[in-house]
Amino acid sequence: KTEKVAQVKGLLDSSQMIFTVPASSVSVKESQILRRSMPEGTTISVVKNTLMTKAVEGTDYEVATSLLKGANMWFFIEEDIGATIKAFNQFTKETGKMETHEISGGIIEGVEYDAKGCIAIGKLPSKKELYGQIAGAIQAVPTKVARVIKAPNSKLARAIKLA
Repeated sequence: KTEKVAQVKGLLDSSQMIFTVPASSVSVKESQILRRSMPEGTTISVVKNTLMTKAVEGTDYEVATSLLKGANMWFFIEEDIGATIKAFNQFTKETGKMETHEISGGIIEGVEYDAKGCIAIGKLPSKKELYGQIAGAIQAVPTKVARVIKAPNSKLARAIKLA
């Protein structure tokens, strides 16, 4: 049991977000399919509530104790939150478990979110997408500056030509 608590603490330390779903009525085959569909850096684990309570003590995830009801399957997400939530939603659609296995709640930086909050967080752009948007915006600046600098000269040249 102490090994499992230490393992969960390690997962918590490396996670940006955790969320939980009901673990009941998920077959071994389905859980294997779900695990394979997750992006790299996401770990899925069924953790007993007593062990999870011990693991979250004194961490940012201590608010998770309100989610510890019944059997829970925990998702420990290191980086790609959006891809993980999308993969989980795709799994529930394919297996027909959308009604019975929706997200119970999640935690980011000590703040607990309900199912709607977790889904909204999953729709936010990833770090890579944000970097791409920032790079695109930075690249556009010199082009716009060149257009602004060139525009008065071309207008002046047209005016002289007309005159």
